[in-house]
Amino acid sequence: MTNGSLAVYRNRPVLAAQVSDGKITIEFEDGETLRVREKDIEVLHPGPLDGFAALAGPEDGDVRGAWELLRDGAPVPLGELAELAFGAFSPRNAWAAWRVLREGLYFTGTAAAVVPRSEEELAAAEEKRESREREGREREAFLERLRRGKPDLPADLRFLQDVEALAFGSSEKSRTMKELGRSETPEEAHRLLLDSGVWSVWINPHPRRCGVSLQKPPSFPLLPPGAEGRKDLTHLPAFAVDSPWSADPDDAVSLETAENGRFLYVHVADPACSVLPGSAPDIEARNRGATAYLPELCCRMLPGEALPLFALGLGELSPALTFRLALDGGAPRAEIFPSMVRVTRLSYGEADLLEAGESETGKLLRELFRAAGENFERRLEAGAVSIELPEIHLSVEGRGDAGPKTGGFLQESMRPAEGGNERPQSGLEQASYPRIGIERIQPYRSAKMVRECMLLAGEGAALWAAERHLAFPCAAQETGDLPSKPLPGLAGSWQLRRCMRPRTISARPARHWGLGLDAYAQVTSPLRRYADLLAHQQIRSFLAEREPLDADELLLRLAAADAAAQAVGRAEQASKAHWLAVFLADKKGSVWDGVVLEKRGNGLYVLIPDLALETQIPAKKGLEPNDPVKLELIRSSVPRAEAVFGA
Repeated sequence: MTNGSLAVYRNRPVLAAQVSDGKITIEFEDGETLRVREKDIEVLHPGPLDGFAALAGPEDGDVRGAWELLRDGAPVPLGELAELAFGAFSPRNAWAAWRVLREGLYFTGTAAAVVPRSEEELAAAEEKRESREREGREREAFLERLRRGKPDLPADLRFLQDVEALAFGSSEKSRTMKELGRSETPEEAHRLLLDSGVWSVWINPHPRRCGVSLQKPPSFPLLPPGAEGRKDLTHLPAFAVDSPWSADPDDAVSLETAENGRFLYVHVADPACSVLPGSAPDIEARNRGATAYLPELCCRMLPGEALPLFALGLGELSPALTFRLALDGGAPRAEIFPSMVRVTRLSYGEADLLEAGESETGKLLRELFRAAGENFERRLEAGAVSIELPEIHLSVEGRGDAGPKTGGFLQESMRPAEGGNERPQSGLEQASYPRIGIERIQPYRSAKMVRECMLLAGEGAALWAAERHLAFPCAAQETGDLPSKPLPGLAGSWQLRRCMRPRTISARPARHWGLGLDAYAQVTSPLRRYADLLAHQQIRSFLAEREPLDADELLLRLAAADAAAQAVGRAEQASKAHWLAVFLADKKGSVWDGVVLEKRGNGLYVLIPDLALETQIPAKKGLEPNDPVKLELIRSSVPRAEAVFGA
């Protein structure tokens, strides 16, 4: 090696010189120098290299001809390749030969031993290069079409998988979004898919962003509940009171007046008699955490076989786990046992009408209403917080109740097919559109009655478990910072809701501030919530004298299910916001009645009761909390799942 030799260091050309201590000083094109070991570089030409400018310029050579001469021979040094391909062994030609070697099409190896590829290898490499170049040309043409907002569909769908993955939240990066110079966010990916016509607004990406499975649970064989060992309560009128759209009734109530007092019976669906701890359906339910009630579909926690077996009131008789609660004005004393009940299903509206009448059912309902009212007053005296804010039932009809398909490049939406059945249809193929229905939920008295009965059951169950030192999935809540003088009306409920602390879970009862209870556990929805199913499993283990889960194992299972259930809650909330944005998308300029909730800085928080939608508008002089205000819809963004209003 001499001063001015041409070498390569990490694929960059350098000037190299030998020094006395065995190290080599190399100089880069920008003038920087570095001392390296001899094995760190490859010498391409002994030089002298008269500056890096000497390496520039086109190479007029015959690389393929050189390959044909060398293909059947032994490896050769780089200098021989330079002479055969470019006519002479000069620094410029040595650098050109090195780049041919690095390209790897005709030759592989090192500067000391250049190995020609076989004819078969060359043919495969040429095909690969041509395919890569063709793909590059096609991709550039695709990007140009996408910039113009006119993709060639469905041919361009293969290029959009990364955009869809970003929109669904299954990836944090998108090559396509980056090449377009757009933000790599789920919202921006969603916007691109909508603007280019690849997605329709009827595709809801939020459940998948939240990690919620939209597939039906796998089928598992479930043993049907038998009547053996169940207390016969078919003589007691039992009422499952729920919303008219409810399809999975899992609780019913009865009231009995005896010589030794009044007793509330809360009958609850009994899937725990078949879904045993650690079984396949139990693990599946734990991974899901809860049933996801989305406006467009329902993704159940338990397999489809569970509903006809355990839901209350679907047949003449229903198996149940009954909580018999003594009502004496204090905390309820509970007795728990399997039962067989005869359930009458009622909507909230029907129950309110019957309660106002003089039928036997009406009289029984009045007694239930009275017991519920007494419990409500008891909780208020204990510091419970009552929040009354409007709610809506939002439904999307014409999308089906099955989860979306997983095949293909695009999330599929659904539309009704002939005969009322439903088949998958991509957003591109939709010829008819689903219908979005919004119904304001009425404040039925029977809904409050059911809520209080369920709270009584939860309180009684938690106390029952504590008396028996049974690890139990209990809920608690720390005390919030209440305002010294809460406002009345909707603004006051808004204030109180903002004071609520997150609930916590434990294996022993603790104070639940918001409910005004010293012990509470959710036990009345085992078809819909895993925590409730887990509570039932613990109860049944105790009643059957089997070993229940200890506190540590219970908390592990409860924590896993709670994380999944919280994801379901986020998916439900985000989906509602999405469908509200879709509903409002074509209603720009529409006017809505609002109520001022709070003044903050230069803005107002406002509630639109008919949409159960909270929004912010710029402050307007003279408006105070609880004042009515007319709001005009300025725009609705489906990708951002938000609507912007002005007063």
